[in-house]
Amino acid sequence: MRRFRLAAYVTSFLFATAAALTGAGAAQAAGSAAPTGYVALGDSYSSGVGAGSYDSASGDCKRSTKAYPALWAAAHSPSSFNFTACSGARTGDVLSGQLGPLGSGTGLVSISIGGNDAGFADVMTTCVLQSESTCINRVNQARAYVTSTLPANLDKVYTAISTKAPAAHVVVIGYPRFYKIGGSCLAGLSENERSAINSAADLINATTAKRAADHGFTFGDVTSTFTGHEICSGSAWLHSVNWTNIGESYHPTAAGQSGGYLPVFTSAA
Repeated sequence: MRRFRLAAYVTSFLFATAAALTGAGAAQAAGSAAPTGYVALGDSYSSGVGAGSYDSASGDCKRSTKAYPALWAAAHSPSSFNFTACSGARTGDVLSGQLGPLGSGTGLVSISIGGNDAGFADVMTTCVLQSESTCINRVNQARAYVTSTLPANLDKVYTAISTKAPAAHVVVIGYPRFYKIGGSCLAGLSENERSAINSAADLINATTAKRAADHGFTFGDVTSTFTGHEICSGSAWLHSVNWTNIGESYHPTAAGQSGGYLPVFTSAA
């Protein structure tokens, strides 16, 4: 009888211990569930300027339901989606006004930034309205900025993202080349101007990719997906000069967001 009671005691003790350990493991697993929130940061190429279908609540930020962050979120249903990218944003604007939603629950971040810092809007205005030599001089000024000043500004943004969302996988998205050289355009900028602008886009992409890699982030290069869909290609996914809505000029169309940006981000994410 004593032997039976001892066996029953040992059995109940082992069962209780196993249950306790299992419960602790489950609680630990629940407490360390992988963060799955998505935060989309950046400038007009991420907010979706040029794609239409803007959220009226976003005001001048012009966040579009057809922008790649919104398309990705609709397809993948993250646990939370915060869309703070804003038209015209520079690195300082990201730091001062876009990082609020980042936190321990953020598992994915996307960002395109740097083009406005380098003054690409002014570059394009100069090139459209002034001489070839003035255009190329302005492009070279932008290149000098990208080489000398932009890397430190990117570092500040990337460090802030890592600090606020240490568990997040961060995807830095680049910019497309604007022009198909030797394409179908019969007027407008010269081929020298178009080549200079494309080269500047390549430089900002290379600079951004290097800074992203040094921070352990993934770089999403959209150059290949936009190849064959540049301005002067006959099947452009970028607006050329739009005199009736100048803000959309040189921005991706809805097709550019869904066909050029979304596949790259989906693969990188």
